Amino acid sequence: MAKTYGVGIMGAGNISSAYLRLAPLFKGLEVRAVADIRPEAAKLRADEFGVKAQTPDELLKNSELDVIVNLTIPSTHYQVSMDIISAGKHSYSEKPFVLTLEEGLALKKAADERGLKVGAAPDTFLGGAHQQAREIIDSGKLGKIMSGTTHVMSRGMEHWHPNPDFFFQVGGGPILDLGPYYITDLVHLLGPVKRLSAFTNMARAERIVSADGPYKGSTIKVGTPTTIHGVLEFHSGAIITIGASWDVAAHGHHNIELYGTDGSIFVPDPNFFGGDLVTTGIEGVRTPVEPWDHPFGKPNQDLDKDHPRANYRCAGLADMMQSIDNGQTARCGLDVALHVVEVMTGLLKAGETGQVLTLQTTCERPLALGIEEAKALLKA
Repeated sequence: MAKTYGVGIMGAGNISSAYLRLAPLFKGLEVRAVADIRPEAAKLRADEFGVKAQTPDELLKNSELDVIVNLTIPSTHYQVSMDIISAGKHSYSEKPFVLTLEEGLALKKAADERGLKVGAAPDTFLGGAHQQAREIIDSGKLGKIMSGTTHVMSRGMEHWHPNPDFFFQVGGGPILDLGPYYITDLVHLLGPVKRLSAFTNMARAERIVSADGPYKGSTIKVGTPTTIHGVLEFHSGAIITIGASWDVAAHGHHNIELYGTDGSIFVPDPNFFGGDLVTTGIEGVRTPVEPWDHPFGKPNQDLDKDHPRANYRCAGLADMMQSIDNGQTARCGLDVALHVVEVMTGLLKAGETGQVLTLQTTCERPLALGIEEAKALLKA
């Protein structure tokens, strides 16, 4: 029988409730404690889900835990993950994994020296719609994917987030905040990136918070590009245009469009596990794809009663821990996360310098997660 791994949660913010609520769906995971630098936040979340509340130091020393999920703010991801590894535990981090390539390489070295696993979100590409897109592409029905576009653009975080300041500082911005979903999905569908270039700017030097909350009406000074337009050249030969912006009132671009020699595919928002797929043949007629019976595509969350969503956060964590037992490469493993970080930071650097950058890192395409393999991650 496969081992049950003790899970600790570091950081009791909004996202922690999703991990605590969804972890019980998966085999081999048992959340046993939650910690936060604010004891009251840890206690509130722990009481809500019936687990132990601890200080961060107590969590690191907890012998009942095999893996700690790092849900702290992005600027502390590296140090907290390093503390987890130094404590002899496996680490799984929310995105972005780290903020520099150097930080990622240091974590890789520390984990390898200790024989520990390191993984990172997003795991949304394991969702039913994205795995079905992978199956269609791998089947050859579309020929060879040679180009495409991906866009994630909106008015900005200050219109809905009650405290959006950190989104607009170094380490934030649309490419580091939302780019992990899009770039990870592209790596899953097409493989690693070879070269890239980009242009960047910002529409405003200051933003006014309009979201309800204590900071409504306050001014934020912008310290990072808020519009990034880049081009990614993949080792496969595909060339993909990427646009990420918080300076766009409205647009008509699809989330991800991939163009093959024999047809095209329109992939839904990689921020979510499910969504509608559309393909065309060479003649260009659009045909909705009948969803396959993938467990991570089934709606299980009533965020919108008219459009219930599939949410299987923790799938990447469950897969990483299962990889210890089955010897496979974790689908949300360090090498993929590190490569995605280099792509994102490379886009920002290319925008600043005007260079075409050849990437230092590479990775294998994450293994496809078929219907039966996904079922094997879930409890009966």
